[in-house]
Amino acid sequence: MKYSFRRLEQNDLSAIKELFVSVFSKEPWNDDWSDEHQLCSYLFDLTGQSNSLTFGLYEAEELVALSMGRVKHWYSGTEYCIDELCVKTERQGQGIGALFISEIENACKQLGFTHLFLLTENNVPAFHFYQKQNFSQLKSNAAFVKKL
Repeated sequence: MKYSFRRLEQNDLSAIKELFVSVFSKEPWNDDWSDEHQLCSYLFDLTGQSNSLTFGLYEAEELVALSMGRVKHWYSGTEYCIDELCVKTERQGQGIGALFISEIENACKQLGFTHLFLLTENNVPAFHFYQKQNFSQLKSNAAFVKKL
């Protein structure tokens, strides 16, 4: 199969939205993105800021993998903080995710970045996927939330 990797922009928002909702509205996430305003605001938060960085992997004209995040300048170098990463549900388990991560790594190295950073839950398949891609789990960090 022939894939093409590229940086995505605001004019790609329709394809971004379609893939994002199709993946995260299913198992194991079951996110309810039926509030169109909330969805569009969230996607703008991830793709429309001055430090936003979004990548896509296409098979022909179809977006099959998506990464949305931000560039963060840190004392140890510049990081790509991935807020959302997904592969089209029907295409998962076929090596596309590994190819996509490799392409992201190459693009970030070319940009002079030193790290990729992301958060995921430890009870979803993505956790093991990231381990297979040589991501290290940070043992000294904890994620906190407080409902208001």
